[in-house]
Amino acid sequence: MSRIKDSTILVTGAGSGLGRGMSALLAERGGRLVLWDIDPDGLAGTARAVEERGGAKPATFVCDLSRREEIYEAAERVLREVGPIDILVNNAGIVSGRPFLECTDEQIERTMRVNAMALFWTTRAFLPGMIERRRGHVVTIASSAGFVGVARLADYCASKWAAVGFDESLRVEFRKYHPCLKTTVVCPYYIDTGMFAGVKTRFPWLLPILDPDVVVRRIVRAIERDRPRLVMPWLIRTVPLVKFLPPKIHDAIFDLLGINHSMDEFVGRQGGHAGAADR
Repeated sequence: MSRIKDSTILVTGAGSGLGRGMSALLAERGGRLVLWDIDPDGLAGTARAVEERGGAKPATFVCDLSRREEIYEAAERVLREVGPIDILVNNAGIVSGRPFLECTDEQIERTMRVNAMALFWTTRAFLPGMIERRRGHVVTIASSAGFVGVARLADYCASKWAAVGFDESLRVEFRKYHPCLKTTVVCPYYIDTGMFAGVKTRFPWLLPILDPDVVVRRIVRAIERDRPRLVMPWLIRTVPLVKFLPPKIHDAIFDLLGINHSMDEFVGRQGGHAGAADR
């Protein structure tokens, strides 16, 4: 089992939402927190939340996860000033939430850089130390959108499919070459953090908008138990089976569930920083 107490844990996109909640609970469990986000005010708020939960003062670093150079520079500072990372929580994520042709080239590229490419750069920065110490856990906060395409989420779904594939490949590579290292991928439905403000669900008893506090507790428990995959709610686990059906039937099922209309009234987090991980 992954030991949280006395582990050094880096959370990307820690300035708000899920990142803040995870940071506070991990600190309460005895972890030493390193926080990354593009928003310095958000980082300060999370640092206060960590200390209010009884955690030690975290190390905070302003970092734009869409820029590889900034990631590597921040990683060098962490290794020099804090030391090696035991648990890496790749939480950073953004969403455009528009029909495909209404997304600008820049928005699409930024979504892919923050949601997908940043996983590679952060993991490459800290994995050598994990291998050397024969201790480490890479956590990828993906999405149920990594299993199924959704209208108005073309760039987001593509990035989350990449995240799921990245985790799976890393997991089997660890099994083959570094069995002492662990991975966890988290694939939730919409979470009520503000990032997806305005989304709707047709059948809340089947596909509820998830409570962030519940999600945070389940993620931390999954990390503690070295659980390879956490999918929420349970219905999302059936998506791979539905994918075996012909596309017309597949699409009709997801239309019936309201998934392809879930983004119709999306407004998202207002006044947020582009590139921040407001999960």
